[in-house]
Amino acid sequence: MQNVLNALRALEEIAERQPIGVAELARAMELPKSSVQRSLLTLHEAGWIRPAAGTPTRWAVTAKALYVGRRATGELGLRDAAVPVMEELRRQCGETVHLAVPEGDRVVLIERLETSQPVRIVLPLGQDLPVHASANGKAILAAGPVATLERQLVGELAEFTATTITDPDRLRAELAEVRRRGYAINSGEWRADVSAVAAAVLGVDGLPVASLSVNVPTSRMTDASGAQFAAMVVVAAERLGHALGNANSSAFGGSC
Repeated sequence: MQNVLNALRALEEIAERQPIGVAELARAMELPKSSVQRSLLTLHEAGWIRPAAGTPTRWAVTAKALYVGRRATGELGLRDAAVPVMEELRRQCGETVHLAVPEGDRVVLIERLETSQPVRIVLPLGQDLPVHASANGKAILAAGPVATLERQLVGELAEFTATTITDPDRLRAELAEVRRRGYAINSGEWRADVSAVAAAVLGVDGLPVASLSVNVPTSRMTDASGAQFAAMVVVAAERLGHALGNANSSAFGGSC
């Protein structure tokens, strides 16, 4: 039983710190290197981890962990419905498209279709997005229950860049505007070089089950392109809501 627990702990640490070597992992777990090495071999044989690209002595989690997580939360069905919509959205806008989902008080990136342009936005799948400082986060927060918003405002809102909204009243006002216009904007509020437009996807209960976003380097986000992306992403979010079986899938009942 202890070997199983060690392997599960190792998997969690690798997911958090990847790519990671056996010595660093042993220090993090406060276990002998020999015990950690056995856990690594077990996880590798079972297909949960792989040698990191170009660094055979360091380890990274495989897609198996993501697959199991999706099966556990029903996200495979969401992804199956979302990918065709995302592909059409990417074809229209020519930029990177993200699919994110709420997990408790977090918003997590679960799918990404990248632009073919040489300068692009690349975030790892499984990335937590700051709820108050990302377009996906604000879209989901605006469409969700008031209680979820108020929980976010209990603690201090982290400041990531000069444009991050950290004042609770300003955030409430921003989310009211998101609800009015039907989409959220991130103008370099998490990373100064990243901007995005996102719209929430509603489930049959009227609550957000996901959000879709168009993500661009801030240098490519203009008022004109932002308006075009907003129109596209609102339609895409409505299409995905319909594909998931919600006949009233428009997050805010309006359009751009």
